[in-house]
This record gives sequence, structure tokens and C-alpha cells, in this order.
Amino acid sequence: MHELSLCQALLEQVETITLQHGAQRVVRILLRIGPLSGVEPELLRHAYPLVAAGTVAESAELVIEPTEIRVHCRRCGAETPATPRYLLCGECGAWETQLISGDELLLAHLELETADSAP
Repeated sequence: MHELSLCQALLEQVETITLQHGAQRVVRILLRIGPLSGVEPELLRHAYPLVAAGTVAESAELVIEPTEIRVHCRRCGAETPATPRYLLCGECGAWETQLISGDELLLAHLELETADSAP
């Protein structure tokens, strides 16, 4: 399950950011995952507690937001949503499209607790 190694890489990045900001712990992690990313959000959600145990993110809330697939049409110039199986332009139906979003795994937001912000 490659979601476990993705979680490990995510936690390394989170710990680096936490250290850079002098935070005590991570409160919330927001990930954006596209349907073409090759990542199964539920498997990632299940792997997270195993990897986060004993880290500054152990008690952090993991929030996963799905992103939509969007394409740019090289024929008509439109930017439209698309489906995973058919990356067709939603305006003219052309297949000459470029993927704009939908394949990302993005650490979008971290909510940290610092000594100043602790209750």
C-alpha cells in the first residue's frame, strides 16, 4: 500500500514546517486529492494514525478535500470540468485538452499551535 509511504512523506514535510514555525503541535492538516492522483483517500486516512503516532501531528485532524478534474481545450480555449474516463472539453466536445487539475496530492493548509497560541 503506497499510501503508507505517502503518509510518511507527508509527515516529514509537516514536521519540517512545524519546526520552521516553532510550533508545539499540529492541530489540523488539509490535503487536496484529485481523482487522477492514484491515491485512495480512505487508505490514506487509515494509514495516517499509524504514521502520526508519536509525532507532533499525532492528535491532528486530517481533512481530505477532493478536487475536480478540469481541462483546458486547445481547440476552443474553454476551461471545463471533465470526467476521469473522458478528458473531453465540456464546451465543444474536443479531445485536444490539457489537464489543469485532478491529478494532485497537495498539502493545502496546516493549522499549528505555537506557545503563543496555546490555551
